[in-house]
Amino acid sequence: MTKAHKFNDSVLREYDIRGIVGDTLNETDALAIGCAFGTIIKRDGDPKEKKRVCVAYDGRESSPAFAENLIKGLLSTGVDVEDMGLGPTPMLYFAVKDRNADGGIMITGSHNPSEYNGFKMTLQAKPFFGDSVQELGQISAKGDFEQGEGTLTKVDIQDHYVDRLLQDLTATRPLNIVWDNGNGAAGEILRRLVAKLPGKHILLYDEIDSDFPNHHPDPTVDENLVDLIKAVKDNKFDLGIAFDGDGDRIGTVDEQGTILRCDALMTIYAKDVLARNPGAAIIGDVKCSQVMFDEIEKMGGRAIMWNTGHSLVKAKMLEENSPLAGELSGHIFFKDGYYGFDDALYCSIRLMNSIAATDKPFSSLFAHLPQLFNTPEVRIEVDEDIKFSLVPKIAENLKPQASNNSGDNFQINDIDGVRVTTPEGWWLLRPSNTQNVLVSRVEADSEEALANLKKMVEAEVAKVGIEFKF
Repeated sequence: MTKAHKFNDSVLREYDIRGIVGDTLNETDALAIGCAFGTIIKRDGDPKEKKRVCVAYDGRESSPAFAENLIKGLLSTGVDVEDMGLGPTPMLYFAVKDRNADGGIMITGSHNPSEYNGFKMTLQAKPFFGDSVQELGQISAKGDFEQGEGTLTKVDIQDHYVDRLLQDLTATRPLNIVWDNGNGAAGEILRRLVAKLPGKHILLYDEIDSDFPNHHPDPTVDENLVDLIKAVKDNKFDLGIAFDGDGDRIGTVDEQGTILRCDALMTIYAKDVLARNPGAAIIGDVKCSQVMFDEIEKMGGRAIMWNTGHSLVKAKMLEENSPLAGELSGHIFFKDGYYGFDDALYCSIRLMNSIAATDKPFSSLFAHLPQLFNTPEVRIEVDEDIKFSLVPKIAENLKPQASNNSGDNFQINDIDGVRVTTPEGWWLLRPSNTQNVLVSRVEADSEEALANLKKMVEAEVAKVGIEFKF
């Protein structure tokens, strides 16, 4: 491809490229992404060195054609391509690290509805996001592409990836687990993995199906875990594990069918990691419970609250040399023993290790945490065009309350959106970088306090013209 190509303004996101197939994203876009990403890879470092990029794709109907055009674009820049085929996003990340490739692109719509698709990009030594995504768009708009002839190699890395996951399995006590793949891209890997695990295993919706006929593949939404909870309770199994559409986010339920939010799950991982890395920085995103940050500090870690977004968290991990980070949404990143990217399958292995290290049930690992009352992530639909302007207006409206209260009575954290802390608890509003929504979460020390804080959120949202009720 030699001519310039301009993308739809809505598809170049903070962390990736994402749009509606046939509307805002098409095969010509895929070709241009290959040309532009290949150009960036080729110009990074010694231009005479041969560069390699790994490519994989999820189970969506549009993904194979997108992959074909993406690869064509990459090859036209003189970059060699290794095609990993169908699989989850962490398999692609693993391929880049394991094969020492210069970069990688995963074609996936993640947990979005079936009409969506997108491209997640990474480099060998660092994430690819923000300004890099915008640079890709600028190179494409100018038609400023490198020229050359790359070679294409098909690589089956699935068994090698499964073996690497199992490499860190230390659990000696067999566990009985229900796995809900949600018809996502991790299905085949999951089948190969559980075939080698001790204990009994039940697979729900392991068939890869882009229509997601059973439930939406987003484990942070409680209604998507109904079948998992039922299967765990009916079979009296030790736990249930769920994945999102591309296998980089995890959701869990305990032996009683209780949903464990990922910030509470992080306290289990942090205990294990801090035992080997005392005093280390552990990162959580702005949506995580205060309990998580307090628990990390109690265990001797250095708790850091950071922006939401898997690429932003990965960059902060590099900066802080952090062995562990996590987001409420289920992106959890292990640098301790692993590569520092978000991999729900690997997180499953590490959770099995923690549970099996005791003779007690899964629920015992978080029973000591303070009992708080909170909401999951709540999404407030707003117009995409005004999404990013709303929260600064809300923050401005809150300033008089902050100035009228001193100390801990009313604190505003604007690191990512606006997070308000009061003596009763805290609430958050931030614009999503991937959907046309504001994301809210509320946490309090009593049901009454939770209701009060919810009313506060509703009132502040109403001031900027949005009708919303929890």
